[in-house]
Amino acid sequence: MGKTGRDWTQIYAIYGMDDWHTPIFLLIHAIVFSSSSLIFLLYFNWICYSFESIFPSVFSGSVARFAAGFTGSVTALSALCLFYAAGNMFYSSVALRWDMAQRMVSAVHDWSTVKTVLDVGCGRGILLNAVAMQLKKEGSSGRVVGLDRKNTTLSTLRTAGMEGVQEYVTCREGDARRLPFPDNYFDVVVSAGFVHKVGKEFGQKSAAASAERMRVVGEVVRVLKEGGIGVVWDLVHVPEYVLRLQELKMEEIRVSERVTAFMVSSHIVSFRKPSQHVLGPNEVRLDWRFNNIC
Repeated sequence: MGKTGRDWTQIYAIYGMDDWHTPIFLLIHAIVFSSSSLIFLLYFNWICYSFESIFPSVFSGSVARFAAGFTGSVTALSALCLFYAAGNMFYSSVALRWDMAQRMVSAVHDWSTVKTVLDVGCGRGILLNAVAMQLKKEGSSGRVVGLDRKNTTLSTLRTAGMEGVQEYVTCREGDARRLPFPDNYFDVVVSAGFVHKVGKEFGQKSAAASAERMRVVGEVVRVLKEGGIGVVWDLVHVPEYVLRLQELKMEEIRVSERVTAFMVSSHIVSFRKPSQHVLGPNEVRLDWRFNNIC
């Protein structure tokens, strides 16, 4: 599976982070809350006296001590939760993505015959490069294409160069809801932490957003060769993808154990597109393009 057991500082040095603001925001608030809880601990008696002095009709001696102790405890607990959230966001952004990329690569049992791979929503190229490393390890002449809507081509190719796999990687801009590739084109299609972002402009829980995500799943199936393997790691909505894959008659659908990423549940789902067979008199050919969903 390429380079495994890597030091996390090396991974962050190569790939960086797309979103520093959220973990820093959480970390600052965690520090503020922990400082507040420390103040409650060090100046507990003075705080109790202040409560009694300012609100004498409300806070008697025992009530004031309970209020100060309860407030300090909640503040300390909030600080712990914020520190955990900041750490999980920081870990999920790169180190966990790297680990999940290795798991996704291992979900494809035979890379020796793989010639074409698509990474939908490749971002800075963590999964893209993990696939390229596997192709390089196999001595394959295959190539992996990274597709993203944002103009990330230069940064993605830079990370591929740092990993020594630039000859295995190409990048394209495009919309995952209308993949710019013909039917039955790729041996393997992968995607990591991307599909849940599609349609978010409609609201994550809206029917329109769900329809857009299902359109992406349909496109993944469309461009996958018959007998090809699809592997998707995503947050929250994986049960929806499983249902759609079942509707599209995909085979060998497997869902991994739950992994907490970005403070929510995530899973890897893998499947195989069935090989074509002669249609019987009562069978209907499926349209992988999944048009007119809503």
